[in-house]
Amino acid sequence: MEVATGEDRGGAARVGLGTIAREWGRIGCIGFGGPPTHIALLRQLCVERRRWIPAAEFEDGVAATNLLPGPASTQLAIFTAWRLRGPAGALVGGVCFIVPGLALILALAALFLAGHPPLWVRGAAAGSGAAVAAVAVQAAVSLVPASWKRAGKARAARARWIGYGLAGGVAAALTGPWLVLVLIGAGLVEVAVRARASGRRQRRAGSWPLLAAAPVAGGGLLALAWVALKVGALSYGGGFVIIPLMQADAVGHYHWMTDGQFLNAVALGQITPGPVVQTVAVVGYAAAGVGGGLLAAAVAFAPSFLFVIVGGPRFDRLRADDRVQAFFTGAGPAVVGAIAGSAIPLALALQHAWQYGVLAAAALWLPAARRGVVSALLGAGVLGVIVVLAGWPVS
Repeated sequence: MEVATGEDRGGAARVGLGTIAREWGRIGCIGFGGPPTHIALLRQLCVERRRWIPAAEFEDGVAATNLLPGPASTQLAIFTAWRLRGPAGALVGGVCFIVPGLALILALAALFLAGHPPLWVRGAAAGSGAAVAAVAVQAAVSLVPASWKRAGKARAARARWIGYGLAGGVAAALTGPWLVLVLIGAGLVEVAVRARASGRRQRRAGSWPLLAAAPVAGGGLLALAWVALKVGALSYGGGFVIIPLMQADAVGHYHWMTDGQFLNAVALGQITPGPVVQTVAVVGYAAAGVGGGLLAAAVAFAPSFLFVIVGGPRFDRLRADDRVQAFFTGAGPAVVGAIAGSAIPLALALQHAWQYGVLAAAALWLPAARRGVVSALLGAGVLGVIVVLAGWPVS
């Protein structure tokens, strides 16, 4: 399958930018439930209802965007709009997809991070934040089957998969922002192993991963932009892998937020439409108000637009490159382990015994409801309100 270029889209040029703005904005408003919902809505629109994109090409777009770092479902929204109207369509579709959730999450950030929020707001925040660790584990479990299958049936390959997963889990629990080195290292190890098996020589890796993991000294807007850039450019395999990266910077290094406020930020990223990467907007709000939230979101999503607009015509070659495939075969299980491992610092951030009860309830609810992330977080928030109104501690 050849991905269409600007010259051979044919009938796609008949789709107006106003139509793209309306339809992608609609999905941005109703896209509660994360990537599975976003992909289903985009497929329903582009393949089933409007027949703008062939089914096989849409599935290849899903596979290609999953190879890229960053929020895959957002990149799919940008890619499908790019497929219809080129760079202008990508910009309009992507922005309209992102803005509804961004506006809502900033409004909620203003409420939840206010200096003296009402008691019920603090209870809802403490309750929903308590469930976040369970959501992280559920997100990791959902990625296991595809990643395990990708590793292949060879015993050595499966042993490496387990090793990469354990390394990612330990790094997420203990190393904070340096987790990115483990993710990239796992990918490079797999590239080297497969290259050795095929007799090919490999170039030595540069020092950019080390630079990418390092924080910017001094704080301020430059530091916020650097944190957001890492979130947007280094989140391999799913939005939840950014959680330990952001937590280490936002709470541990720059002290923009407390552990409790960070849990609230992650919960808000889950219960609003759009990708969990929008959590970075709450971090930006905590650091520098509405302007900081908008700056963080703009910087975090910029790589996704660049990857699709610049790399869209090359997606077929990207998917066919053995080194790219090997890198993600190694990085994938490390991402799974990192997402699961992020549950440990998230759980340790809880401050009250009743929050562990809410966490346990969420851990039981999520497998029973399958993808019931939004219902789990909203239910946990309701439990938090009930508990604090009954006189239990919240701060």
